[in-house]
Amino acid sequence: MMQLTHHADVTVVGGGPAGVAAAVSAARNGARVALVNNRPVLGGNSSSEIRVWVVGATAHGAQKFARETGIMGELFLENQWRNPEGNPILWDHVLLDLVHAEPNIALFLNSEVRDVDADGDESDRVIRAVTGWQSGSEKLIRFESSVFIDCTGDGLVGFLAGARFSSGREDRSMHGEPWAPEVADDDMLGSTILFYTKDAGEPVRFVPPGITKDVAAAGITLRRRIDPAMNGCDYWWIEWGGELDAVDDNERIRDELWGIAFGIWDHIKNSGEFDADTLTLEWVGTIPGKREYRRFIGDHVLTQQDIIGQTRFPDAIGFGGWSIDLHPPGGIYADDSPSRHLHGPGLYDIPFRSLYSANVRNMLMAGRDISASHVAFGSTRVMATCAVTGEAAGAGAALSAHLGITPRALASDHLELLRSTLLRQDASVLGVPWSDASDLALQASATASTTLERLSADGAGEIELLSLSEVDFGLVLPVDPRLDVVRLGVDAARATTATVELWSTGNGLNHIPVQLLASRSVSVPAAGRTRLEAWFDFVPEAPCDVVVVVRRNPDLAVAVAPERPPYGVLSLLSRTPSLDLGEPQSNAWSAAELRRQTPAFSVEPTTTAYLAERVVGGLARPFGGPNLWASEPITDGREEFVELRWMERQAIGCIELLFNDDVDEDLVNLHHHRTPFVVMPELVRDYRVDIETDDGGWAPLVTVAGNRVRRRVHELEAPVESAALRVVVEATNGDERAMIVAVRVFGDVARAAGDE
Repeated sequence: MMQLTHHADVTVVGGGPAGVAAAVSAARNGARVALVNNRPVLGGNSSSEIRVWVVGATAHGAQKFARETGIMGELFLENQWRNPEGNPILWDHVLLDLVHAEPNIALFLNSEVRDVDADGDESDRVIRAVTGWQSGSEKLIRFESSVFIDCTGDGLVGFLAGARFSSGREDRSMHGEPWAPEVADDDMLGSTILFYTKDAGEPVRFVPPGITKDVAAAGITLRRRIDPAMNGCDYWWIEWGGELDAVDDNERIRDELWGIAFGIWDHIKNSGEFDADTLTLEWVGTIPGKREYRRFIGDHVLTQQDIIGQTRFPDAIGFGGWSIDLHPPGGIYADDSPSRHLHGPGLYDIPFRSLYSANVRNMLMAGRDISASHVAFGSTRVMATCAVTGEAAGAGAALSAHLGITPRALASDHLELLRSTLLRQDASVLGVPWSDASDLALQASATASTTLERLSADGAGEIELLSLSEVDFGLVLPVDPRLDVVRLGVDAARATTATVELWSTGNGLNHIPVQLLASRSVSVPAAGRTRLEAWFDFVPEAPCDVVVVVRRNPDLAVAVAPERPPYGVLSLLSRTPSLDLGEPQSNAWSAAELRRQTPAFSVEPTTTAYLAERVVGGLARPFGGPNLWASEPITDGREEFVELRWMERQAIGCIELLFNDDVDEDLVNLHHHRTPFVVMPELVRDYRVDIETDDGGWAPLVTVAGNRVRRRVHELEAPVESAALRVVVEATNGDERAMIVAVRVFGDVARAAGDE
């Protein structure tokens, strides 16, 4: 046995998506990082040991333009490229390779932190070190750092350090949350064990183990739908233990969940109710996937009102979008529905003040244990959102370590530095413009070869008629600078009058109808194919998104074609009885059925939403508009490019590019659904960065072929001087238009953490 001491700037404990994102973020910002994980693989609940799919703000497609960027976005794209079938073993290695690619990270797997060395008064604790036992190598390792991040899920490090925390369900009066119980209790969401099956191609017997439960006698077959075609996370509702202590009773919970899982399979194989002769068990989990335990208290406790009311925090460092998703404490034995969901109108902010401890001065937290009420936790707990908090906590930890300050001081005195750091690495931050003065591009004028100006689609190809007899149809449109008239292709069964409405989305967090602006009655004089024409003469105070709604009408159908509309335009369907739902809910409007399809439509006048100037400063994802440059359709013999030009020559040392990876496309690491693209078609595939030469010509500075990622950083061996720069798009991965989100230019290489 060996006893060792490891010194790092930042120690991250916990290797789930939150911990991985925290470690990578801190490392990329110059910190020496120790990443300590108690399992042999990274991924936490998403790993091959537990196999829960990674979901987040997209909410299985219920939200629009909501997929995470930054480190979680990198992981989604890389997994889509390497592992489109959703193999959980390969997902483990997508995570491992990301960590191994960072020279500033020292990874310690199979290392269980057992002790925390902390001191100070209850109101001002300080962690000096954590100690873990690495099984297999028989090493007792003391990790010393100036900053620690608890990404353990259960909150072990903070608990041992004396951090304030809550658990169970707060009473309604504590935060005024309508979904909280009248009386506080210790109940939580339960744990889950999943299983995989496969077709062996020949009859296979199943002899149930002794631990197997009789699920029919327990009434489970009456409360839950069982289907031999289901697999893995389809069985998310195999949940139990919410009325117990998820840590103290972990062994008991595991055994009960094993019994239920084997009992369900026994019922499928041996009840005679299913055609399952050739099916066999391929894998059964051995570790309960925990949903809930401790939640630390930070300087802000996120609540139901913050999520549903979309509180805009001045220290927002990321966003979520999953519904508030709460489960009955009794789990699978409860008579209640296995889950209940509360949806807001769109996405919501998460503040940095919810990511550091209120009383442990050098501890941040990310993942399931951030500062949130039980009700709010019902949304923030999903793993892609956990990764978003991890990326922010990692950046905050690196900056705090570099500056020699606490996370609280970072929040109060260096917030702009933190936000600029997150924006530079393309983190999932909404509505915060990029304005870092070190970016030379902010001083340049931007022009382009061509620019998309006309919002329209021909509706060419095979037309499908979408009846409006039981649905309302919506078309999300960017408005910049105005919207006068919208024309929409429809098919009429007879003469009728269509109700066409113009709705505001309320704010950039939403892409559904929120506030009615105008309503028009449009006469359709005869049967047959025609176009509705609705005049609104709408001039917003600032660029925004609107939704044009055609109310349900049994005599009308919208003509839809398999054609990608201009980016930022999205078709919606609502099957709810009426738009008048009280509070607007994102799930009331589905985009899933019509994604990458479009009606024949046109908008007047032309738009300025896609100008080249969008790549300089501003926002880097859809928020009140698409926020990117888009060209006209690419044609042979014409290069599409964005050009930056300065009044004087600039010394260029680093060029950072953001491309459009269609954050509206819902990606999942495992098998919830299959996305048909291994690379997002909107991404630029082949491109050059050219600089203007002294004689007025152009010379290639960077040439890239086969790009499949959103963010590219080109650090030059030595700065070059020029008064102009072009990013030339030679090919995309399938889209007909060239699109660039941002071009950033720096006089030196990537900035170290804390450089102001």
